[in-house]
Amino acid sequence: MIRIPYFIAPLAMAVLTQSALAEPAVDMARARQIATQHACFGCHAVDKKLVGPAYRDVAARYAGKPGAAAALVAHIQNGSSGNWGAIPMPPNAISPGDAQIVAQWILAGSKSE
Repeated sequence: MIRIPYFIAPLAMAVLTQSALAEPAVDMARARQIATQHACFGCHAVDKKLVGPAYRDVAARYAGKPGAAAALVAHIQNGSSGNWGAIPMPPNAISPGDAQIVAQWILAGSKSE
């Protein structure tokens, strides 16, 4: 039987737990490409309000909330109204996978790279 020192087990569990909870890496360039392809930048900017809220404001509102990415995917695909004022966001013809990439990118701070 292999004996593991008592102080190793909690450390190993912490490392495994952190890696299991970590968000998947976001392909920033791909996310921007998808957002450009679907004309998202016609109404949204990364750091300032246009017709819709700045992506950084969206990220701040949803930070740390369970189900944030799923909620954003639903808004991206189905549209929404009343969340950021009177102007509704129309639905977008985007695949669930691409909407997920864009949502993760927004939540990660909408970085360029």
